[in-house]
Amino acid sequence: MPSDLDLVTFGQRLRHLRRARNLTLSDLGERVGRAPSQLSLLENGKREPKLSLLTALAASLDVSIEELLSRQPPSRRAQLEITVEEAQRDPVYQSLNLPHLKVGKRVPNDVLEHIVGLYDELKRRSAKPTATPEEARRANADLRRQMRERGNYFERIEKAAQDTLDAVGYRGGALSQGLILSMVTYYGFTLRYVQDLPRSVRSVTDTRNRRLYLKRESLGMHTPRTILLQTLGHFVLGHGQPRDFADFLRQRVEANYFAAAVLIPETSAVPFLAEAKQARDLSVEDLRDVYAVSYEMAAHRFTNLATRHLDLVCHFIRNDETGIIYKAYQNDGLVFPTDDTGAIEGQRMCRYWSGRQVFASPDRYSIYYQYTDKPNGTHWCVAHVDPSRERNFAITLGVPYKESRWFRGRETTHRTKSECPGNECCVRPPSELTARWEGNVWPSARAHSHVLAALPTGPFPGVDETDVYTFLEKHDGE
Repeated sequence: MPSDLDLVTFGQRLRHLRRARNLTLSDLGERVGRAPSQLSLLENGKREPKLSLLTALAASLDVSIEELLSRQPPSRRAQLEITVEEAQRDPVYQSLNLPHLKVGKRVPNDVLEHIVGLYDELKRRSAKPTATPEEARRANADLRRQMRERGNYFERIEKAAQDTLDAVGYRGGALSQGLILSMVTYYGFTLRYVQDLPRSVRSVTDTRNRRLYLKRESLGMHTPRTILLQTLGHFVLGHGQPRDFADFLRQRVEANYFAAAVLIPETSAVPFLAEAKQARDLSVEDLRDVYAVSYEMAAHRFTNLATRHLDLVCHFIRNDETGIIYKAYQNDGLVFPTDDTGAIEGQRMCRYWSGRQVFASPDRYSIYYQYTDKPNGTHWCVAHVDPSRERNFAITLGVPYKESRWFRGRETTHRTKSECPGNECCVRPPSELTARWEGNVWPSARAHSHVLAALPTGPFPGVDETDVYTFLEKHDGE
């Protein structure tokens, strides 16, 4: 017997097939040599059938065992009955202290539809993925662990991206706007550019009318085409409404991965990178220029392909000018600063790492190379300040010293030493400055109230649902 057999669905299918053949429980019982009461237990999802009985039932009903075991409810009515039965076992439903409802033949479908609809709303309201900062950091840490374990490579998403590219006839090079629009059409959507998009969203999808709404302008580091592909990625990858914050975060990472895999396709990027490695001339900026993407996307996409195809381990960091880490990944042994939950986001990186040194270079917007001696070894890094309208972020890609021989910029003479995060090499000011100023300064600290706040509630944290629904209502008749 399958270990994951859904007994309720199986029972519904058995009852449906029996009734479709105008058989009573007694009729079917005679055919398979079982008492009607035993078959009733099967149909009510309260007993698991043995393989011999399954074989007899399939033969008597003239269906295959596969059809009998299908996980799909045989009809909408059956699906409603299953959902109502499962709902009544849910602690959220049981908290209402209602008597158990036995769904008989005389209960109309529309009544069941109402019950299921009310249950869905009850569950949605009780399971909003509200997360405290601690919970969010734990979710981030867990997701990063999963990424590290698989070398940041997701085969399922690579295949989905390649299937999409094949469907619209992609032949190589930077992806044109025409091909991106063809993808939108291929998946049954239409695209609408608007100026009144709610401030809390990057895009809005009207799933009823199959419309994608977004602005023609970049949002932070994201261009309109990137946002469009990220949005499309949710539907290509079959995402449903997030169950909790961890699920929301996973979906976001997967959608971003899909967009990058479409814009920098594996089939053409891997040969390009392999050739550059053979020439000892690997560079993020070349990947950026060939595929016309941001430096951040090129660097992060490199981490997807490096371990799987180039036999390289690496790390990636996105940080602001003060050293606060916003995004990071490593499978090369780099030790990030973390809090007690294991989270990296929100931690301040060492001032001697390249992601902070680049801001002090004579031309912060040029490519910056550096070797950094750390407690567990030396890393070579390339850092670049990717400017945006909101604020500047440094993007760093790094590898262990022995792997630097494959990269452009390995001849750099920039070198620093860091004792972080185990020691306080850059937390305390230099002794000469301490001696001169300690006790003679009173700084007024900027409040970081967001650190103490819980993440906004809702299925999609941070999104103002009222604004979104009002927006859709406004555009619905267009």
